[in-house]
Amino acid sequence: MIKKLMACIREYKRPTLLTFLFIVGEVIIECLIPFITANLVNQMKADMEMKTLLTIGISLVVMALVSLCCGGLAGYTSAKASAGFAKNLRHDLFDKIQNFSFQNIDKFSSSSLVTRLTTDVSNVQMSYMMLIRTAIRSPLMFIFSIIMAYIMGGALATTFVVVIPVLAVGLILVTRKAMPAFRSVFKKYDKLNESIEENVRAMRVVKGFAREDYEIQKFGKAAGDICADFTKAERIVAFNNPLMQACLYFNMLFVLTIGSKLVIESMGASLDVGQISSMLTYGMQILMSLMMISMIYVMVTMSFESMKRIDEVLSEQSSLVSPAEAVTEVKDGSIDFNGVSFKYSEKADRYALSDIDLHIRSGMTVGIIGGTGSSKSSLVQLIPRLYDASEGSVLVGGVDVKKYDLVTLRDSVAMVLQKNLLFSGTIEENLRWGNENATDEEIYEACKLAQADEFISTLPNGYDTYIEQGGTNVSGGQKQRLCIARALLKKPKILILDDSTSAVDTKTDALIRKGFADFIPETTKIIIAQRISSVQNADLIIIMNNGTIADMGSHDELMRTSEIYREIFEEQTHGGADDETDE
Repeated sequence: MIKKLMACIREYKRPTLLTFLFIVGEVIIECLIPFITANLVNQMKADMEMKTLLTIGISLVVMALVSLCCGGLAGYTSAKASAGFAKNLRHDLFDKIQNFSFQNIDKFSSSSLVTRLTTDVSNVQMSYMMLIRTAIRSPLMFIFSIIMAYIMGGALATTFVVVIPVLAVGLILVTRKAMPAFRSVFKKYDKLNESIEENVRAMRVVKGFAREDYEIQKFGKAAGDICADFTKAERIVAFNNPLMQACLYFNMLFVLTIGSKLVIESMGASLDVGQISSMLTYGMQILMSLMMISMIYVMVTMSFESMKRIDEVLSEQSSLVSPAEAVTEVKDGSIDFNGVSFKYSEKADRYALSDIDLHIRSGMTVGIIGGTGSSKSSLVQLIPRLYDASEGSVLVGGVDVKKYDLVTLRDSVAMVLQKNLLFSGTIEENLRWGNENATDEEIYEACKLAQADEFISTLPNGYDTYIEQGGTNVSGGQKQRLCIARALLKKPKILILDDSTSAVDTKTDALIRKGFADFIPETTKIIIAQRISSVQNADLIIIMNNGTIADMGSHDELMRTSEIYREIFEEQTHGGADDETDE
């Protein structure tokens, strides 16, 4: 795991190494300054010359400035290295997620992936910065300070034999006690993000049912759980400070008491005032180093959970990959389902699709109808290989979809969903998702065929009108027509409309279907719909029921042979179900 994460350092190895070198220089100088200061104090007692005093004083100032520069440069290089490491880590995570299949995404959930890309990466970034800066500085400062303390204080440095173990054991106990609380926070972050994501997406529903107070309470509970865990952890970690202060004051009391006694008894022969002052400084440096090491331990242990969560994503292998010698051309839009059965997970108890045998010629218009949960969408999702069939095979253009290069296959299939998504940007930018090289004439033509040009021309800025995130500033029908135009620009071999005209009136629906027949006659068109009027003129109509094909045929054939189809037709035509209007 560590090796995989460290691979994200890449071009930031140089600032990482420079950070180490600058910190070594800073620590050495900081440990030498008390030593030189102690000798200066002792020499001042012996009536040293002013010239010598100035020389030593200037050298101390220079050393302090060099140490300051080293510290500043170390801060700059460590920030650059950690920020760059986080950038590469986010890039690698996002790149990995882009190659995930729906099955992989279902495994993690979108809210969890957002948390891993944001909070978890930030934790790892902070941990990395502490590792290359503080985690190097503190141990070096600890070792050098102990060595200098024994050089300067001799037997007086035995105070650290008592203080260091007490502080070390105390810090270990504190951090171990706090870790479970820190670890439990991350899963709760996922739930918090899930609550936010769900609420923002369903904002209109929330307001429509006046459930704002309920959503606020639900969010408050999730935020309160995180607050409680952090409060518990921070309350435990807060014991670090009094423990540190106790050890520090014990050290000061011991050094001043025993040191003063030795200075007086030896008349400065074995120990002098300069050594006492340096011992106090080294004691502070040693204890502060231990304190920082404990904080590093807390941060690294905390971020270790984030590292594992990030590694889970980086180690996940997409369940859908292109074969080694992939087919890179789709001959036509013919589709064959040969004994296909499918379930969303290997652990699932039942199949979403069972024993599907279906053969569609290129250029046909196929209608699919069926009740909610009849697996209409599951059927068409196997065509662009968003999922793989559990049993049997799906062929496009006479070739098994598993043999195609994924980009080639999906570039030949355009899907327009009922819940369509528009990205923040202008209408034109959204349309160019279908074909970034499309000419203005092709864009206008596609919009006319999708019956979108009429409403676009009424907007103040026309095709330059800005679409808010998720397309919240256009109606459902307008959004569907824009998404259909976007799909037409792709000029696919296969066009799949998954209930994507449900928000437009029947007249507009009929005009859109006529546009398909004129503009893309050779494209295979699959239309999933609730309204029979949307599929009535299709070459083939398929009736789905509980994951199987109940009946199929033309409209006239089904009216004669299918009781289900007749019931739906009569219910809709006599019940007035075709009187829907654009939202």
